[in-house]
Amino acid sequence: MWMIMVGAIIAGVIALDQISKALVLAHLFEGQFRLIPGVLHFTYVENRGMAFGMLSEHRWVFMVLSVIGIGLVIFYMLRYVKSTLGRVALSMIIGGGIGNMIDRVWLGFVVDFIDFCAWPKVWSWVFNIADAAVCVGAALFILQLIIELVQEIKKKKDPPEREEEQNG
Repeated sequence: MWMIMVGAIIAGVIALDQISKALVLAHLFEGQFRLIPGVLHFTYVENRGMAFGMLSEHRWVFMVLSVIGIGLVIFYMLRYVKSTLGRVALSMIIGGGIGNMIDRVWLGFVVDFIDFCAWPKVWSWVFNIADAAVCVGAALFILQLIIELVQEIKKKKDPPEREEEQNG
């Protein structure tokens, strides 16, 4: 049953990402739309690099690293992750990775368009739905790891006599 959830999340992230990028390419090409002036704009950017445009001259390297990274995340999730939150988190990361990889393969660049411009000295990057899914997924996965750590610490603090009372 959890495989259906994972597949739906991955497919949903990819669909939202690709539909939003298709709309941007059709209606925002080389332009800007001020959704909330001074706060949130949609700005068309061709990102030929990694996250936030870094190392733009190495497109094929990123494609190979993306395939390897997505494969490792899938392997890790199938082998080690048992919690729903962990599976949701990694599914978002996988979907976002695939969404951006589709752009790299078909367009030669990733379409970015979400521009939080309210704090230009703090946040000056333009991103997309796939990037957001990867970041939110990473944050949720870190939260899951913290939850597991806290549960493990609580188990170790549970005195042995209390365990005996519960079992016996």
